[in-house]
Amino acid sequence: MDSLTQIVLGAACGEAALGKKIGNKAVLFGAIGGTIPDLDVFIGRWLYTNEIDIMAFHRGFMHSIIFSIIGAFLIGWLVYSLYNTGKRKGTTTLKNWIWLFFLSIFTHPILDSFTPYGTQLFAPFSDYRVAFNTISVADPAYTIPFLLALIVLMFFKRQSAKRRLWLKLGLGISSVYLVFTLGNKIYINTVFKKSLQNEGIVYKRFQTQPTILNNVLWFGIAETNDAYYVGFYSLFDTSSKVEDWHRLVKNHDLIKEQSAEIETLTWFSNGYYNFTSLGDGLYRYNDLRYPSFDKNDPNNAIFSFIIQKEGNRWNILPSDGKPPTREDFNYLLKRIKGR
Repeated sequence: MDSLTQIVLGAACGEAALGKKIGNKAVLFGAIGGTIPDLDVFIGRWLYTNEIDIMAFHRGFMHSIIFSIIGAFLIGWLVYSLYNTGKRKGTTTLKNWIWLFFLSIFTHPILDSFTPYGTQLFAPFSDYRVAFNTISVADPAYTIPFLLALIVLMFFKRQSAKRRLWLKLGLGISSVYLVFTLGNKIYINTVFKKSLQNEGIVYKRFQTQPTILNNVLWFGIAETNDAYYVGFYSLFDTSSKVEDWHRLVKNHDLIKEQSAEIETLTWFSNGYYNFTSLGDGLYRYNDLRYPSFDKNDPNNAIFSFIIQKEGNRWNILPSDGKPPTREDFNYLLKRIKGR
């Protein structure tokens, strides 16, 4: 999920692990631990020059269960060695710090797995991307109550029972909301499945996920032999079906050659993508899991890149995509309210 949410979750883990012993410093160290997996964004740019490789590296090994364990021991040992000096000597144990960093690092990829992006929990043994598709990569309904509870608890002394109460409230409310998104997912899947059947769309598979910043408006994409069908459904819609479907041609054969980069893009999008030829060897790659809410162009995706052959490899060119407009957000809000 977004960085703020991971900081909040990591901070709560720090409080749970060491709050009684070191107070608000545990919140700080937990927040640091919660950001560590996302450092792969910067490390990827240090390791690779090809933008497709860099994109694939994110939510890879540094978001895995193995990294959570190794990172907890190494970072926990390092911080303990630096912290356990002077007047602080003996106030904490190595086990305390390993536990703090394990909780804060491990919960990061677990939460990410509920989003549509995909998280390689089992790297390096498998590149399977776990994606439950129940919550958006940024959802204020999850983050804001959690953040407020965390801020309040920091005003109480470390041994205060009220401090633990607010921690439980923050963790409890966010966890209940996450369970709510799972229930939403089950209901939405039945709506999309029934709508596809009613429209006579013979599909091979389909996927649903919430749109950005909410869990009310959902997006679905179904794959047929030569096209995708995409549509939206809001929990506030008066009918229990997807009213409008857009057909998007796959155009996978625009790039006929087999290459590691195209295979990576296919893997990254879970196979939900298409190409548009721009001429002069340029192609637009659209990850169709992330609509941009441009009602005039259903192909226009948030993850939309121009790719070009550079030597023997495909690479992503600097983006020329337009940022979301006020009209796009107005359309999003309108569809959330239902029709």
